[in-house]
Amino acid sequence: MPRKRTRSRPKALRVPGADYGIQVLGERRAPLRDFYHALLRRPWGHTIAAICGVFLAANALFAIAYVVSGGVAHAGARSFVDAFFFSVQTMGTIGYGAMYPESAAANVLVVAESITSLTLTALATGLVFAKFSRSTARIIFTREAVISLVDGVPTLMFRLSNQRGNRIVDAQIRCVMVRKEITAEGQTFYRMLDLHPTREHVLSLSRSWSVMHPILPDSPLYGKTPDAIAADETEIGVMVVGLDETTMQPIHASHQYFARHVLWGARHADIISEAPNGDLVLDLDKFHDSEPTTPSATFPYPRPGDR
Repeated sequence: MPRKRTRSRPKALRVPGADYGIQVLGERRAPLRDFYHALLRRPWGHTIAAICGVFLAANALFAIAYVVSGGVAHAGARSFVDAFFFSVQTMGTIGYGAMYPESAAANVLVVAESITSLTLTALATGLVFAKFSRSTARIIFTREAVISLVDGVPTLMFRLSNQRGNRIVDAQIRCVMVRKEITAEGQTFYRMLDLHPTREHVLSLSRSWSVMHPILPDSPLYGKTPDAIAADETEIGVMVVGLDETTMQPIHASHQYFARHVLWGARHADIISEAPNGDLVLDLDKFHDSEPTTPSATFPYPRPGDR
C-alpha cells in the first residue's frame, strides 16, 4: 500500500524591513537533525536554556527508570526525588556515595546513563565552544539610502560602519537590485541585477565606508522614479564580507533597502570633522542623519518633500 504523504503546514517567514512575509509550503522539516545548527544561530540565552532542558529531561527519564526497577541503596521506596538526585549524581560523575546501585538492573541503568552523559557532555561542550569561536560582524548600515547629484551624476549612496574598534581586512561589498518584471508571456518574474559601486573593496574597514553607485545609462536605476521603483517592488540587497583581523576568521553582514528606504534628493550628513588640535572626529550620533540637497535642473527626480 503506498505511503500517504502528509501535507506540512505552511511556514511563515518575515522579511526584515518589509511589509510582507513568505509562506513556505512543502518544506521537509528535520527538527532533530537541524537542532544543533539552530542552537548555533540562536542567542546565548536560548542555547543555555536548551542545554539545561535536555539535561533535566534526561535525568527525569532515568529517574523514572530507577523508580520502576529499584535497586538504589538508601533511596526512598518509589521516591522520584531520590531517584532524580541519584541520576544527577551519576550523570555528573559526582558519586557522593550516600546512594549507590545494588541490583543488576540498577547497574545496567548506571552504565546506560554513563554513556548518555558522555554523549551529552561532548555535544554541549562542542556547541559552547563553537558559539564562542564563531566570529560575528558588528556592522551597521544607514537606515535609508539616498540619491543625489555627485559631480553632476545622480548617485545612489549609503554608508556602513564597523562598531568594533578593530579592522576588517580586505572588505568587499556586493550590491544586487531585485525588481518585478512581466515577461513577454505575461508571467511575473523577479529579476536580479548587479549594482556596481565605484569601489567594491577596501584594504581595511575600521569605522565608516560610504558606498556610491553612479546612476549612468548602464545602471538598472537609470531613468527610474520613486513611483517606478515602488511599482516594481524594487529591493536593494547589500552584502559585505571580509576578514576579522583579531580572530583571522571570515565575517559577513547584509542589509536590504526597499523602495520606501530610498530618499530622493538627499544626502547623508557629514560625520567626520577636524578637531582644533588636528585630530579627526567621527560622530556616529549622526550616522543615520540625512539632509536635503540643493535642487538642480539636471536632477529631474522629485525631492522627498514633493511626494
